[in-house]
Amino acid sequence: MFDEVITTMQRLREIVGSPSHRMAGKGIDHLDDICRKYIASSPYIVISTRGSDGLLDMSPKGDKAGFVHVMDEKTLVIPERLGNQRADTFKSLMTNPEVGIIFLIPGFHYILRVSGVGQVVRDKSLQEMFAIKGKEPALLTAITVEEAFVHCAKSIARSNIWKPENWPAIDDIPSYAVSTVAHAALVETVEEMQTMIDDDYKNCMY
Repeated sequence: MFDEVITTMQRLREIVGSPSHRMAGKGIDHLDDICRKYIASSPYIVISTRGSDGLLDMSPKGDKAGFVHVMDEKTLVIPERLGNQRADTFKSLMTNPEVGIIFLIPGFHYILRVSGVGQVVRDKSLQEMFAIKGKEPALLTAITVEEAFVHCAKSIARSNIWKPENWPAIDDIPSYAVSTVAHAALVETVEEMQTMIDDDYKNCMY
């Protein structure tokens, strides 16, 4: 199917070369002031886990910039807002606690990457701190940081993701209602599904 499948580190390095000491040594095992500033400015993250079935899961989470709380240099806490009750990340953490996160900052070309070990927790004082409109998150994700580093800007620069004039047309992309009805083989019509989605967005954000 392919001309070559790369299976050894030796062959990999023959092709891509080796990182400089500047790149190889940029990871740290804690959250310093630089990392904290990235986290405080980020309204959107993607968290990656591995389920008991071995499949990787990537879950986006968004809120007001700085919604991820830095407890100390080794600990992050993420509030769980209302969602679809699939609890994919939580289910994964029950069996495989390893976790990776990227922190995105709109209009900014650099990304913070954090990896570590996660737990599903409850803590009354933290839940109260995370409350919005009087509603506390029922669960939290606590992460013990093992590595953190800032990723270079090339992927953002190539994608032009922050430049609206370079965005693709979206008129022909199927809506969430269309994809849900099709992929879940629902009996509801697309219009009925869209009504439910609109109601959920209006009344169940927090």
